[in-house]
Amino acid sequence: MPLALAALAAGILFGLGLAVSQMTNPAKVLAFLDVAGDWDPSLAVVMAGAVTVAFIAFRIAAGRSAAPLAGGSFDLPTRRAIDTPLVMGATVFGVGWGLAGLCPGPALTALLSGQRKAFLFVGAMLAGMVVYRFMSRGRPAED
Repeated sequence: MPLALAALAAGILFGLGLAVSQMTNPAKVLAFLDVAGDWDPSLAVVMAGAVTVAFIAFRIAAGRSAAPLAGGSFDLPTRRAIDTPLVMGATVFGVGWGLAGLCPGPALTALLSGQRKAFLFVGAMLAGMVVYRFMSRGRPAED
């Protein structure tokens, strides 16, 4: 149960951060992506903060031999190869983000605000997950 509570608290904190930074507002995100027009650089601060926190957390986790405080184990990435699935996934993510102004985390958070666009995005995302699972059936799992 403590692990579930820690996960719930982390999820709530993450969702609040997305809402406060306006990452759940597609217009704000699209204005950030519009570097050739009326560019809004404010989300760069949000991204820089997220990258900084993640960088520090990964360094601390990599240097620890003990288990995480909430239990379980650290699952740090081991693959470093830039391969076709990575490039294709990043491309699809970027195109989706640019078209909709949402990515998965903010879209799930935006569902609470009742945004129609968020419901459409999450529906398409879930459909994409089903298609991927169907298409990858029978392939060997990668690390």
